[in-house]
Amino acid sequence: MNNVYEKIKTCLASIREKTDFVPEVALILGSGLGDYADQIKIETTINYADIEGFPTSTVAGHKGRFVFGYVEKVPIVIMQGRVHYYEGYPMTDVVLPTRLMGMLGAKKLVLTNAAGGVNLNYKPGDFMLITDHITTAIPSPLIGENLEELGTRFPDMSEVYSLRMRETIKAEAEKLEIPLREGVYVQFTGPAYETPAEIRMCRSWGGDAVGMSTACEAVAAKHMGMEICGISCITNMAAGVSKKPLNHKEVQETADRVAVQFKELITAVVTNI
Repeated sequence: MNNVYEKIKTCLASIREKTDFVPEVALILGSGLGDYADQIKIETTINYADIEGFPTSTVAGHKGRFVFGYVEKVPIVIMQGRVHYYEGYPMTDVVLPTRLMGMLGAKKLVLTNAAGGVNLNYKPGDFMLITDHITTAIPSPLIGENLEELGTRFPDMSEVYSLRMRETIKAEAEKLEIPLREGVYVQFTGPAYETPAEIRMCRSWGGDAVGMSTACEAVAAKHMGMEICGISCITNMAAGVSKKPLNHKEVQETADRVAVQFKELITAVVTNI
């Protein structure tokens, strides 16, 4: 058996020893959204550290556990803290949680993140519906022996972010009177913030927001045949756009400021997709 697939199966068996919950939706919470999981109807929680072979998040503000429960009547598994490539894990470990949630039964994936604004029309506190992504700067999670049990060797990426889900999200945002931008997300490795030259390059590529996660998870999920949507919270303007130095404190403060609206939107998305 492929070592990567064997590791996922080991994690799956470890979780199944603790719960038989089958989610319909998987949700990955970005910076500032971690406590969203605490307000749902929780059935059970499992710390990443208690899952055999599971990579653990080392980022401040990320709790590091799966939360199983219901958003209204929708069975959901929530990642309360994600794993990042910059933490030193191989890319197969970074996307292992995403694959694991798919193998637990989730058919739909909702991705959220804190991102830097590349589009000059954006401002901190904006929400951006991800229409597409660029992953040129990171290794593909599909490099290496193909996991035939999960998907085809050459998966189609012409519609990573489901048009059907995007239309639903736009309709729900309009009902809630939450302004929603639409744009292309560019993933870099991190952990250093991008340089002004790199941000100019992103803009020339057609990128609207930049971050250090999410797109690789979307690629792995698409490979498995999951239906995917993504929403970025623009927490700061990227390097060279603003004259202020970039720091994680600003990211956290902006995410906290708009968290109530973001949570309303996430609830509407989960219950209507």
